[in-house]
Amino acid sequence: MHTERVKEFLLELQQLIVERMQQIDGKTFRRDGWERPEGGGGLSCLVEEGNVLERGGVNFSHVKGDKLPPSASAHRPELAGRRWEAMGVSLVMHPRNPYAPTSHMNVRFFVAEKPGEEPVWWFGGGMDLTPYYGFEEDAIHFHNMCKRSLDPFDTSCYPRFKQWCDEYFFLKHRNEPRGIGGIFFDDLSAGGFEQCFNMTESVGDHFLAAYAPILERRAELPYGERERDFQAYRRGRYVEFNLVFDRGTLFGLQSGGRTESILMSMPPIVKWRYDWHPEPGSEEARLYTDFLRPRDWLGVA
Repeated sequence: MHTERVKEFLLELQQLIVERMQQIDGKTFRRDGWERPEGGGGLSCLVEEGNVLERGGVNFSHVKGDKLPPSASAHRPELAGRRWEAMGVSLVMHPRNPYAPTSHMNVRFFVAEKPGEEPVWWFGGGMDLTPYYGFEEDAIHFHNMCKRSLDPFDTSCYPRFKQWCDEYFFLKHRNEPRGIGGIFFDDLSAGGFEQCFNMTESVGDHFLAAYAPILERRAELPYGERERDFQAYRRGRYVEFNLVFDRGTLFGLQSGGRTESILMSMPPIVKWRYDWHPEPGSEEARLYTDFLRPRDWLGVA
């Protein structure tokens, strides 16, 4: 398999995103290399208590093993007994300003091999946006960039991957989405390696165009304790999703990945309240009524 080509792209993507986020924040990201006893390792790049980002991280990992963890083999029983490799870049940005949304992006490649048989491989990834105070122009811009990343390959991808994202990033116990979605795909192998790799590259390469303008636009807006309090409350939903539902988090923990790097996605300040509801007609209530529901942001999905 072409694992070295994928690895080279992922490391370049990590570096590109870190450099751009450092420009926006003004603080240098910490770089932390790590190794995994079972095979492989990675490089975590993160900033805490930055000028714009309360916490932001861009992780590269390349891990290997003889036996797949339950989170990976449950829906692919034919992979039992194969050696495997997984590599990817995963990032989460948690701005300090409540008017600036959190964003997540991930691109990954997986291959399982067995002597005498063809390798089983696939790509996965996507990006999504989690605002605390909604701005329609931000949502439209983000989804437009998601669509642009996919249209050169197949114009049917955006509506399908958008729906997949809406369904995946959904907190069933809350009956609400985590944010306003974006795109999500997994088990991508149809069309051959080159097409799948090129599409995954495009998704990764479009993240900065999708998120950086929004972050720069919102990072300097004035805010007070009320906004920070609501941000911390809504961040609780982010934590709940990552610890209960997120397949990447479960795979990382079950496969012996580096815990600090896996849980870097958690926001640094979070609050929970008992049976709290926003004041009717408030901007906080508008997040629920206007943004935390399925919406066709571009009139095409």
